[in-house]
Amino acid sequence: MPLSLTAACTAFAGARRIASGPLVEVTLAVKAHGDTADVAVLVFDDTTGAVVDLDLRGSDAEIIARLAERFPPIRAAEPAAEELSASDVGARGRGRPKLGVVAREITLLPRQWEWLVAQPGGASQALRRLVDAARRADGDESDRRARREASYLFLSAVAGNLPGFEEASRALFAGDPERFAREMANWPVDLRTYARKLAGFAPDQ
Repeated sequence: MPLSLTAACTAFAGARRIASGPLVEVTLAVKAHGDTADVAVLVFDDTTGAVVDLDLRGSDAEIIARLAERFPPIRAAEPAAEELSASDVGARGRGRPKLGVVAREITLLPRQWEWLVAQPGGASQALRRLVDAARRADGDESDRRARREASYLFLSAVAGNLPGFEEASRALFAGDPERFAREMANWPVDLRTYARKLAGFAPDQ
């Protein structure tokens, strides 16, 4: 999912968490924190664990303007007209509410499009049903894997040189929260807390 100004992010100065919240607020907090010669300040996407590169030059208004240009708001979109079935069109004529979905481009073979369009509700509804069914069959394993990868991405950026990093990484991908916590026991508390949050593990006790 692309970032937006309201995407949840967290900023670290070295091993210390200095801000959490929407991207625009965290960016301004980092700006206010100021430059520190011996401690790197990094901002992380709370969903992916990736570092968010920021341009902190100029005034707050200039920073926000650049952010808004780079990370435009994600707008809700209704299905394209060619995907609407007769029932869709009728419902839309009665004031059909927006679905809150995001428009993306996908590529399918003609026979696959023909099958989708012929389904009740049209192609968009059929695709949503297929995705939901796949998620249920997956048992949320894809989500768990994505969370662990996000945690690893964060730890690689800030903890790669800490003792026990390799062992903690193996515990993370094994889905072993207790061993993950043990391997990180001597690390700074903010790193441990955020790594467990990204991984979807319970907080430290």
